[in-house]
Amino acid sequence: QVRLVESGGGLVQAGDSLRLSCTASGRTVGTYTMGWFRQAPGKEREFVSAISRSGPTYYAYYADSVKGRFTISRDDSKNTGYLQMNSLKPEDTAVYYCAVKEGLGGLTSSAYSLWGQGTQVTVSS
Repeated sequence: QVRLVESGGGLVQAGDSLRLSCTASGRTVGTYTMGWFRQAPGKEREFVSAISRSGPTYYAYYADSVKGRFTISRDDSKNTGYLQMNSLKPEDTAVYYCAVKEGLGGLTSSAYSLWGQGTQVTVSS
């Protein structure tokens, strides 16, 4: 009934940019927190970024490893979230997942109830 679909991953060189998209279907998610997580081979899934909205105010959060390089946004009219990734590094290589949760905030993967299938981002040196 409810599904999240990520897109926009690919193979790029260090310093390049990618824009990931996450579109929700089956339910409007404008009142929910939307987060991005990533998981590299052999590593735990880690928080990347999240965005919440309370009335007209948006709240964005970033992991230290991506702060200043990544920008999270959302277009609730399209039921879609975005992660703009600039100045990509090889260590950014991972499968990127979007997820949503009820309420504000959410920096831990266990807090999210709905996940997308993931999109692969590979950054070569």
